Amino acid sequence: MKIYQYFLSLIFLLSCKAWKSSVSAFYFDLDNYTSVVDASELVAQGLMDYYNGLDYGETIGMFTAPYYWWEAGAAWTCMLDYWFILQNDTYNTLINQSLLYQTGEYNNYIPLNQSTTEGNDDQAFWGIAAMTAAERNFTNPPDDEPQWLYLAQAVFNTMALRWDNTTCGGGLRWQIFAWNNGYDYKNSVANGALFHLSARLARYTANNSYVDWSVKVYDWMKSIGLINETWWFVYDGANINGTECETPEYLQWTYNQGLVLAGCAYLYNYTNETLWYNRTMKFLEGSSVFFNSTTGVMYEAACQGAGSCNTDQRSFKSSFARFLGLTAQLVPETSDRILSWLNISAYNVAQSCTGGTDGHTCGLNWFNIGWDGYYGLGEQMSALEVVLNTQILHRPAPYTAFDGGSSKGNGSAGTESHPTNLSPLTIDRGDKAGAGIITAVVGISLIAAGVFFF
Repeated sequence: MKIYQYFLSLIFLLSCKAWKSSVSAFYFDLDNYTSVVDASELVAQGLMDYYNGLDYGETIGMFTAPYYWWEAGAAWTCMLDYWFILQNDTYNTLINQSLLYQTGEYNNYIPLNQSTTEGNDDQAFWGIAAMTAAERNFTNPPDDEPQWLYLAQAVFNTMALRWDNTTCGGGLRWQIFAWNNGYDYKNSVANGALFHLSARLARYTANNSYVDWSVKVYDWMKSIGLINETWWFVYDGANINGTECETPEYLQWTYNQGLVLAGCAYLYNYTNETLWYNRTMKFLEGSSVFFNSTTGVMYEAACQGAGSCNTDQRSFKSSFARFLGLTAQLVPETSDRILSWLNISAYNVAQSCTGGTDGHTCGLNWFNIGWDGYYGLGEQMSALEVVLNTQILHRPAPYTAFDGGSSKGNGSAGTESHPTNLSPLTIDRGDKAGAGIITAVVGISLIAAGVFFF
């Protein structure tokens, strides 16, 4: 670690102690495991304050508006990390209940409540949650319920069935359904998640067909410029123009970088191939763009400086911190740098999580002095994952089916009864036409009503 980072860490620690003495605020010392546990408990409580799935009229597994379905999947993955890393089972019943309730009729994480608006990336984040449960050997569901590995495989299989060779030479579209904005966009979060999930399935099952898929997705992302092997960046996505993809949108998001970085780490850990080791180290180097050059603190470079991060983007750092932790476990040569980044960021989280009436609401900008006034599910998730992953090396690496993982799966999961099924809804042209007529009728009715009231 560079010498200035030691001084920064010392300054932040002393600052945290000063805040502790002056206000009833959030505080921890990374060298004191008990204080990390206590601090994490406060942040986790704040995260779960946004959960309303058990309230009357609400949906199990979902969080309060305006948080979308995908972010709920990411939040439950965060709570799995909370359980596993700190061995705190307070929320395990809710985690189990939520992950099973949202599986959908065909156990592929396309539930009816999301089946017309869900994107490939949305489905993937719930698949990653199930994969995390399998790798952490989370309590297995009853025999009459789908198992964690099965659910992850079902997500992979249904996503792979949507691989689109008719445009851009391959790749997944952002959206599953043609009527949703983004259907004509092929992005890194959807394709990177497929790459990431296939890498994890390869390692867990020792089935090399998943490695083949990882190679296929990676090579395609590189071929259209979503992966830049000069700077080792991952760009947002590319619009479809006719049968080709346009020049990529050069926005960089932490969770896209993390998906590819950790995917490479999983593949190296499983295959022991130098190619994946080199890519892991290069993408780690490229990840430095997400750490402030002055303070060394993690931030969302594409939006945070401008103050333009939307609700989704304010949660991306949570996934990035998790993927950094996994990389540190799987490729030990990365651990010094990753823990340096996480530790410095965690000390800044301590002075950020001092807001709200509870005194431990977390903000967005961790390099600010004190709470910045931002709050929400994404802010709590991101703060919690950073703090948790400072302790990741004290826990076992992700299990496989051969060294402690007990979850059972099926290579054809999600496709057995419906091999071409992509959603619980079978929608043909007649259905689309009917839907269009209904939309038109509703629209006319609303206009007429407005004229009447006017």
